[in-house]
Amino acid sequence: MNRIRKVLMKILATAAVAWLAVNLAEGMDDSLTCVEAEGRPVAISSCLVSGSDVVCEIKAGSVPSSDDGRYYVYANEVYEDGPTGKVVAKVDAGKSVSVTFPLNYNTEESNLSRKFLIAMKKGGRMVQVSDEHYITNPEALAAYTTPRMNVGIKGILPDVTKISNGELTELSVQQVVYNLSVDTICSDASVPGAIPFTYNGKTYYFDGTVISNYDGFVRAMNRSGIQVTMVILNHGTGAWSQDLIHPMAAGGADCPSYALNVANASGTDHLKAIGAFLGQRYSGQQGCGQVDNWIVGNEVNARTSWWYTTSTSLDFNVGIYAKAFRIIYNELKSMNANVRIYNSIDQEWNRKSNPGSFLAKEYLDRFNYYMIREGNIDWGLSYHPYNSPLYDPYAWNGPAVWVQDSLKTPYITMQNIDILIDYMHRSEFLNPAGEVRSISIAEIGYTSSFGDEKQEASIAYGYLKAASLPDVDSFILFRQTDDAHEMESHLALGLIDTEGNKKPAYEIYKNLGTASEASAKARASEIIGMDIDKMISENIVWTRSGNGVVQ
Repeated sequence: MNRIRKVLMKILATAAVAWLAVNLAEGMDDSLTCVEAEGRPVAISSCLVSGSDVVCEIKAGSVPSSDDGRYYVYANEVYEDGPTGKVVAKVDAGKSVSVTFPLNYNTEESNLSRKFLIAMKKGGRMVQVSDEHYITNPEALAAYTTPRMNVGIKGILPDVTKISNGELTELSVQQVVYNLSVDTICSDASVPGAIPFTYNGKTYYFDGTVISNYDGFVRAMNRSGIQVTMVILNHGTGAWSQDLIHPMAAGGADCPSYALNVANASGTDHLKAIGAFLGQRYSGQQGCGQVDNWIVGNEVNARTSWWYTTSTSLDFNVGIYAKAFRIIYNELKSMNANVRIYNSIDQEWNRKSNPGSFLAKEYLDRFNYYMIREGNIDWGLSYHPYNSPLYDPYAWNGPAVWVQDSLKTPYITMQNIDILIDYMHRSEFLNPAGEVRSISIAEIGYTSSFGDEKQEASIAYGYLKAASLPDVDSFILFRQTDDAHEMESHLALGLIDTEGNKKPAYEIYKNLGTASEASAKARASEIIGMDIDKMISENIVWTRSGNGVVQ
């Protein structure tokens, strides 16, 4: 996204909220030193919750030699590397071994969001002989299995000042997306109305006023039959949330969202509690509303904007993101088994407009590598297939230099989103059940700055293309109402202008996905100059010469 929009999102998110007014370890010899493995011939094939225990399956093609012929199972916090955490079990080594140890759920020694590894004693030293592995079925713990509100893909980023005016119902919207920044919800015992939450042996506090506003918003959406997706951000401004800023981001540039702290105990423990609190509160069973979908971060490949750290290393940034994702995933799903948790990348597939960003494709590949290596879970992909450039008004006729029918395409927009869908069908990207992951187009928008007709047709094309793809579970427009600052960059993305007038695009989006869809299709076909059903069903892709600059 352009810089103006990124800064504005931080301001708007804060304003909107305001407006909505027993250690099982056997003692190890202290004289032993710990070293990393030169090779890792042992594999943890699974780590699963079973009742109040964790069961790990250990495999080895051949059993490595050791001083005592035993495997030692370490439970590490995410910031601990090598055999430095707690030994939770030891067992005779073998080619196929099962080992069980306590989960210790909701205690100081909880293993829910820790990572496990196998070490062996060699020459008086502990040597890591396996990769790390996380628990992959946290839903087995869940007190709630709340039915999801899956009513359709049609969504929008709502204007919170218009929640009660009936427009969302008139638009027949089925989903909304909304931002939640962890720094706005954290509090302290000294703050009047603070909500205490005791988890893993510690008590944390949440801002009662802010949480109450979120409760009201979520309940209002639920009453209207609208499914809620919440984006977890970290603005880094809260007085009681500074431990949530990663040390490699602390004191850095002013940006909309900072990397979450998975580098030490304070930040990690706090993050676990936040995940558990949100999962429980918005399970639909606490009287506070139901959030079905959670997105961890926003366009996290855009390092200098949405997942800020000072490191330019792809592996480092993806690595800490994957750790934060694991924590939030396990904590949320341990409360409500049916929530979905998504990562988030932008449309800059093989070309980055900002040197501080990573390519979306390389980020996605590396994230999936960590997820597979450390235990496959059912994560979803949140993708933002904006036009390139962002202000290009033609969803159906993009610049040939940027939109190509190849995996090497610089950008993936709605025109060539089939490339992304096909990519996610690859065997290495499938979820644990062997199925294609949920794909959410959680943010997409088209400008009217170069004519209302182009916005009308673009919205129709984008929605109908998404609706034709079975793997796409959300199409969420950005936004309900224009923003004046975004308009300075030709991004008049709303269905309603700044004076409160409904644009022609409002009517066409209202009719899409309803009994009146034929009229929307006819209008779009007229503007495009071709039957829109034919264009989509036959995957006809038009492109034009030039770089997308609209004269």
